Amino acid sequence: MVKEQITDKEAICLLIAFVFGTTLIVGGGGEAKNDAWISLIVSLFMFIPMLLIFSRILSLYQGKDLFDILIIIFGKVVGRIISIIYIWYAFHLGALVLRNFGEFVNTIALPETPMFVPLLSIGLVSIIAVRLGIEVLGRTTTYFLPIIFFILVAVLILGLPMLHIEYLKPILGKGLAPVLKGGFSTFSFPFAETVLFIGVFSALKTKKSPIKVYLWGVFISAIAIILVTIRNISVLGNMLGSFYFPAYQAVSQTSIGDFIQRIEVTVSIAFVFDVVIKSSICLLVACKGIGKIFNLHDYRSIVIQTGLLMVYFSYFVYDNFMEMNLWAFKVYPYYAFPMQVVLPVIIWVLAEIKVRIAAKTSCT
Repeated sequence: MVKEQITDKEAICLLIAFVFGTTLIVGGGGEAKNDAWISLIVSLFMFIPMLLIFSRILSLYQGKDLFDILIIIFGKVVGRIISIIYIWYAFHLGALVLRNFGEFVNTIALPETPMFVPLLSIGLVSIIAVRLGIEVLGRTTTYFLPIIFFILVAVLILGLPMLHIEYLKPILGKGLAPVLKGGFSTFSFPFAETVLFIGVFSALKTKKSPIKVYLWGVFISAIAIILVTIRNISVLGNMLGSFYFPAYQAVSQTSIGDFIQRIEVTVSIAFVFDVVIKSSICLLVACKGIGKIFNLHDYRSIVIQTGLLMVYFSYFVYDNFMEMNLWAFKVYPYYAFPMQVVLPVIIWVLAEIKVRIAAKTSCT
């Protein structure tokens, strides 16, 4: 199989689109209410140590992906067991992202359409994207992401007359606890989910690329999400928690006279693109892991089967939107913590030890 490579710019764009994912439309830090934007800042600082750890792991084993590194560090048996954990995590996360999109379409646009239709539609696009490979996915994201940023900036500017800055007050009105709780939730979703890029960034060209890509990608996406959250709070105020998709609702209230209306459609376009990228990355990592475990020549040979299983699983993963919301903000942060924090820290510590022992051995 020919080794795929992407540039730092393409990798940064992929990371930004992945972090945007469903966060822009579903929101984050909701537990903190009007202090949600502070929770986002807190979560960013929480994530910085993990950002450095993810980058360091990739730098220590340049050209190796997550599953190669697991085999090198833990051996074939334990390495494969931990690989299965990450395959499941990528597969499950991809299904959750698809279901978020399905709920959005079912709630906002097509309530009479069976849920399976939007799930299958977006799932097929993701399957095609992964079959084409990370290089095509990276180039496509580089072309389309500026359009997404243009939409975000245009919508923010058009919404300025609707803003009520007083809705942001009182700052820390309910104390620090809700902010920290919201920060932990947002740390887990979406920032720490970028652990999956350890399975993707083996395609980066230089040893210094991972830290550069992670820093630029995470900070740019974090700033955009914080600005969108401040806009949502400033428009919706205390009603923020009453809406399933606050960003869509906030934009729907924006209009300029009689000639600029219904601009929430643009938000839907951005949401669809980000969901395709995030679900594609999840599917790609899951397929690469399965390919490594079973020693397949090319992960693309199982993309269709795995992708269709992901679509099918996403259809049954929740019974309704309330269950999805409960899982995303109450259960998921604790469920994902071992894959996002515990295992990466263990991998990093053992990798440092193994590399230093190997360096001493080579010197003697």
